[in-house]
Amino acid sequence: MLPDVIAQDQVPARYRLSPSRRTAAAERRRLERDLATAMQQGRLLLHYQPLLALASGAVRGAEALLRWPHRGQGMIAPSLFIPIAEESGQIVPIGGWVLRAACCEARRWRQPWVVSVNVSARQIAAGVLLGQVAAALGESGLPPERLELELTESQLLADDTETLLALSAVRDLGVGLTLDDFGAGQTSLSVLKRLPLTAMKLDRALVRGLPAEREDAAIARALIATAHALGLSVVAEGIETEAQRAFLAAAGCDEGQGYLFSEAVPPERLPVRSLIPARNFA
Repeated sequence: MLPDVIAQDQVPARYRLSPSRRTAAAERRRLERDLATAMQQGRLLLHYQPLLALASGAVRGAEALLRWPHRGQGMIAPSLFIPIAEESGQIVPIGGWVLRAACCEARRWRQPWVVSVNVSARQIAAGVLLGQVAAALGESGLPPERLELELTESQLLADDTETLLALSAVRDLGVGLTLDDFGAGQTSLSVLKRLPLTAMKLDRALVRGLPAEREDAAIARALIATAHALGLSVVAEGIETEAQRAFLAAAGCDEGQGYLFSEAVPPERLPVRSLIPARNFA
């Protein structure tokens, strides 16, 4: 690791950072160290955002979302510390902890809900994903069909044999696999057929334009129909309005999550009933 401070006269002029960039780099290194300490001291948390069946309003499960309450800066945004964890490699042990913690929490739920956990490409590349999943299930006693893993489009762009083998092995355990953020990037529809997926999640950027944006509405309907034809269920994230929920339910979207229903909350605040008024059922 580079030292925190390097004398500028020791660095060739073309490589010298501006004062603002030096400050940002130093802050990033400090957060990297603080994140490692928080992990070692057990100060990372999981909150959970409910997943609902859009046709009935019933809570079907929840997505586990990592939170970091920093002792000096309060709650650090995931958009800030997750990239640091990815680039430093800390995401591999953190990801293993998230799997264990989420499975143990879900095992305590009175309802047989599923728990959805985001995994990193680094866990796959390091060859540890299968072992981490098996360990989490074994430690918690959670039935494998109650665990779902979410993978982003960018993780699956490459036609990687090792990735396919790793995901197939996880799927053989009975764990579900969801392609996250679909519709936001460049993933080919062939990915839906090539990989052992069980679900596809519509990206919030696409959901945001519904139902007013005609192109977004047409794309959403087409993606939902395609996924169903391939035997996949469809989840929509980022639902914030009743109009969005009603459109997606009418289009056949199976499940949804978003601020219309609930933000991510500590496990003790998870709802036990429908989060959609009966009058709004599709």
